[in-house]
Amino acid sequence: MLDVKFVRDNMELVRRMLGNRQSKLDLEPLIKLDETRRRLLVDVEEKKHRRNVASEEIARLKKEKQDGSSLVEEMKELGQEIKSIDLHLGQVEQEFMEFLLAIPNVPHDSVPVGSDEKDNREVRKWGEKPVLDFEPKPHWEIGESLGILDFERGAKIAGARFTLYWGAASALERALFCFMLDVHTRRHGYTEVLPPFLVNSSSMKGTGQLPKFKDELFKLEGWDYWLIPTAEVPVTNIHSGEILDEAVLPLSYTAYTPCFRSEAGSHGKDTRGLIRQHQFHKVELVKFTRPEDSYDQLEILLGNAETILRELGIHYRVVLLCTGDMGFSSAKTYDIEVWLPGQNTYREISSCSNFEDFQARRANIRFRQKGRNRTQLVHTLNGSGLAVGRTLVAILENFQQKDGTVAIPEVLRPYMGNMKVIQRGGMS
Repeated sequence: MLDVKFVRDNMELVRRMLGNRQSKLDLEPLIKLDETRRRLLVDVEEKKHRRNVASEEIARLKKEKQDGSSLVEEMKELGQEIKSIDLHLGQVEQEFMEFLLAIPNVPHDSVPVGSDEKDNREVRKWGEKPVLDFEPKPHWEIGESLGILDFERGAKIAGARFTLYWGAASALERALFCFMLDVHTRRHGYTEVLPPFLVNSSSMKGTGQLPKFKDELFKLEGWDYWLIPTAEVPVTNIHSGEILDEAVLPLSYTAYTPCFRSEAGSHGKDTRGLIRQHQFHKVELVKFTRPEDSYDQLEILLGNAETILRELGIHYRVVLLCTGDMGFSSAKTYDIEVWLPGQNTYREISSCSNFEDFQARRANIRFRQKGRNRTQLVHTLNGSGLAVGRTLVAILENFQQKDGTVAIPEVLRPYMGNMKVIQRGGMS
């Protein structure tokens, strides 16, 4: 959420930002609500002051045994006016807050202005595309031919966009998230947490999923519980409503969780395979930092996520998202896109973002500066380190062999009983 004063004092900047983000949000209703809100606040405060002064006068008259009945009646009428204004003010403030929550974050100056993914800027590439002397297959064909991915039974059990993993696929998924957690905790210094997979509406609002993305979420009927779309939500809200000590910053957390998304509006997109599922697994990286450190920490977080692909030996590229392709809450986002030879394209496998104080203001996460009494909003960052299912996809497509088997990356073999190859009927 943006600061009210910032929006009020920088209206043209906010309008330009909305245009750059391809947002059609009209700020005029917010301006009118703010004017009404401020007028009502002045009015009600003046009336409350009059009532306080009158109360003192009534007390004096009673003490001096003088008649104060007319003033008492006047104050009854004034009390009704105050009650009516307070009610109106509450309604206006609720509408004002709902509108404020709908305004996206302001992009950092280094973010390129653009309309969609075509305007994203490539930052770097790592590794080389695999040279295959046969026609590469997409992962869904590999998984089905090896008998390790069962899309038909997944759909029977739950519906479209669910998959049943068998044998080696299950073992590979488990090996991947264990490997990722080990790298991030032992080498990168993250603290591992295991958060709830259900969160309340307050937590969803804190990270920016609500109210804007309500249709993309799964909610439990009759409960104020939502299935998490990403571990970003519960992990960021670990410190909601708290004041942290500056000395502990930056805080770095990692978590492995299932993630659930309705994929509203994605009909017809990536209908085959594991790319766009209602349920998937992810290892998340979350940081809480001082404002002056957050962009250095974004580069560190991005590098931490890249390490996983480098260790696996998979070619990828890093792109800086333009204003029109950024997430709602982000001030700056890098996407890591992995090469998939079976589909002859790059696919996003991680988004690493700095939200500055946008989430912290919504979730009220502050820190107390050393030697000073004042508090300040932290900056929050997060990124996938990595999306586990998409990493499995990348392995199946990049390490497929001519005989239909799949080689297991060397760093994963200790997690899979030192097996080297996935073949039909098991591993060897």
